[in-house]
Amino acid sequence: NKIIAILSIAAGARILKRLNKTAIGMNIFKNVISAKHGFKGAANKYSKATGLSFLHSVSNSVEVHSPEQEVVIALGSNVGNRLDNFNEALRLMKKSGIQISRHGCLYETEPAYVTDQPLFLNSAIRGVTKLAPHELLRVLKQIEKDIGRTEGIRYGPRPIDLDILFYGNFKIHSETLCVPHERIWERPFVMAPLIDLLGSAIDSDTVGSWHSFSTQKCGLFESWEKLGGEQLIGKDGMRRVLPIGNRLLDWSQKTHVMGILNLTPDSFSDGGKFQSVDAAVSQVQLTISEGVDIIDIGAQSTRPFATRISAEEELDRLIPVLEAIRQIPGVEDKFISVDTFYSKVASEAVSKGAHLINDVSGGQLDSDMLKVVSGLKVPYLAMHMRGNPSTMQSSENLKYDDVCKQVSSELYSRFKEAESSGIPAWSIILDPGIGFSKKSEDNLDLLMGLPNIREEIGLKSLAASHAPILIGPSRKRFLGDICNQTDANRRDPATIAAVTAGVLGGANMVRVHNVRDNLDAVRLCDALQKHRKS
Repeated sequence: NKIIAILSIAAGARILKRLNKTAIGMNIFKNVISAKHGFKGAANKYSKATGLSFLHSVSNSVEVHSPEQEVVIALGSNVGNRLDNFNEALRLMKKSGIQISRHGCLYETEPAYVTDQPLFLNSAIRGVTKLAPHELLRVLKQIEKDIGRTEGIRYGPRPIDLDILFYGNFKIHSETLCVPHERIWERPFVMAPLIDLLGSAIDSDTVGSWHSFSTQKCGLFESWEKLGGEQLIGKDGMRRVLPIGNRLLDWSQKTHVMGILNLTPDSFSDGGKFQSVDAAVSQVQLTISEGVDIIDIGAQSTRPFATRISAEEELDRLIPVLEAIRQIPGVEDKFISVDTFYSKVASEAVSKGAHLINDVSGGQLDSDMLKVVSGLKVPYLAMHMRGNPSTMQSSENLKYDDVCKQVSSELYSRFKEAESSGIPAWSIILDPGIGFSKKSEDNLDLLMGLPNIREEIGLKSLAASHAPILIGPSRKRFLGDICNQTDANRRDPATIAAVTAGVLGGANMVRVHNVRDNLDAVRLCDALQKHRKS
């Protein structure tokens, strides 16, 4: 079949020429759309400023020839192990010449059209390919077949469903392919992960053309708002989830408490207390009884100026305790995290039952870490830190002009590197690194500035801005400085205050030494937030 595409080249050129004549020029085209205040008003401003709504009236037909094109592909699954189906589809797409650059968040959704079937997982990816449109379609259909999809009822159950949403800045209509996909605009389970693949700042001509394809004159953001937007997330029919262990964690339902278990002789608060297996097991049993959600085991101190130990020594401390913890009654309902910046430790820990890797360096202290975690298929907690524990408090690493803005930028770089290494956006947790390469006033700015951090990150990636945020102010020195408490163990009241501020500012997880008292604090915060929403 002859491929006919409606390409907006002429209109785009006319608009850019018009914009270049204005004082604002291309800066308008990259107008920032505030994630904090919603897209609708800003989308109107965006449309009027750029004139992109005119693109809908243009119909220059050309043959599609395919140099490298940016594409968006939607994924859905509700048969078998849905996450395994997604991972296999991603692997086969990469093998087939689709270079994946971005992932949407992961959504569990009620089925549409044919409702008597299991819940779906949905997401989308953004990537680059040299495959022509119909070649790409054939590749995706073969991947569906390889994963086990067969002919069935339309909109019925399927192990995998792969749809081309966008192909470059082309509109394509043939007997077998319609791009943009004709039913995007009525499907929240497609629109949500599609929006995740964008930033709230329009950063390229291709993304601008995708906005022009929307049925709404103000682009994709207005289309998403018309469906209900963020108000749909967390309802019964659509949950944004983090795959961890054999479960899907909806972190919007409550704040999750991570309990700290240090196996080190030199940690700043509890060094030496839990070095024996028996002492460590006893502490974990206590935190389980107190209601901990995640147990975070660290066998290497990351306090300021700590001496680094080898991966082998870290494993010698870690593995006997991890194996013993796995045998504790009730631990099967908890998640186990391992705090390490070594890929070798991460790999061994996951093989012994750990569910999550918590890396204070965000992949900066071991060049193999990101690739290894990608292969492990577990969530990755990336923290912001400059330098390493020995150098992080140097005068150079403590220089900030705007700490929230700079931490956002540097943390997004860690996110982007992890995603480029094959860790999907839906498996990444972010930590602004309170107490790591920060002065006291910087820590206060971060605790009060979590909404600003999300907004800054959202300029580049809305998926990253939706990632769970963890904060770890527990017993940190800045609390002692403010409250005149030199003994770290006497900083729990200040920790509770810091945790409260962070949770009310948007933190989804808190890492603490004192589980019982901080759990009460986050329960109250959750109740306050639910009451405000109602």
